[in-house]
Amino acid sequence: MSRRRAARLTAPVLVAALLAGGCGPPRSGDLGPAPAAGPSSARPVRSPEPMPVPSREVAPSPTDGPARAPTPAGTGSRQPATVTVELWFVRSGQLVPTRRTRPATVATSRLALTELAAGPTPAEAATGLTTLLPTGVEVTRIADGVAVLPSVASADDPVGRLREAQVVWTLTQFPTVRRVRFDDGPPVGRADYPGVLPPIVVTAPGVGARVGAPLTVTGSADVFEATVSVRVLDAAGREVATGFGTASCGGGCRGTYRVVVGWRTAREQRGTVEVYEVSARDGSRINTVAVPVVLAPGA
Repeated sequence: MSRRRAARLTAPVLVAALLAGGCGPPRSGDLGPAPAAGPSSARPVRSPEPMPVPSREVAPSPTDGPARAPTPAGTGSRQPATVTVELWFVRSGQLVPTRRTRPATVATSRLALTELAAGPTPAEAATGLTTLLPTGVEVTRIADGVAVLPSVASADDPVGRLREAQVVWTLTQFPTVRRVRFDDGPPVGRADYPGVLPPIVVTAPGVGARVGAPLTVTGSADVFEATVSVRVLDAAGREVATGFGTASCGGGCRGTYRVVVGWRTAREQRGTVEVYEVSARDGSRINTVAVPVVLAPGA
């Protein structure tokens, strides 16, 4: 067959093939096979990593204290959790704070009042601390920042006001308690019990604490020119450290203070931390608060 005849026969066949394929846009899959993979030097495509699932946060329950510490992830047993509460005992007709660390509980108000009624430790009692609160006193409810509980004082009770102050100062340490109401009386707060604190209050260290150098002494004070002095005595009564600081308010108002002191001792021994005011009249130590402690060796 000649070339010219072959060309005539081929043209109709091509036209028929094109008509059979249609004139519309190509459908998915009509573009042919995907291109071959690139050269081996191309960066491999990584399959997407699964997104981490965030742990669900449980909203804290409306209790009157801190929640129990959670179990650390990856451990098979619950770690011991504790809570520290501040207790306000009585010495010489005024309030003095101390602390207790106990197993954690959501009922911190009940824990605090139970510890307050139980009274000071023997070491604390040796410094003159006592409690006026009887056992069995409990908060009945807490609503809108007010803790409600039965009356702890009677009209002819000579120490009733101080007993109430013990309760008020102890309960209002918790963020959910701003005031306290006894029976059907009006809500009261710390400001309703003026004069129940001594000129100098020591919040740390506590009685019998083992302390190391440097030691940070904290508390509140209402002293002349807001100056608070500290000295540390060893077991023999020798002065091994001194220091002073300035309260955040002075001259007729109470402010907080923080004094850091250090010492040098070769062995662990009993000691005393004294916090005092220097008299403006004769330079003597006045309003002294003595806290017995255990001194760790200091360099």
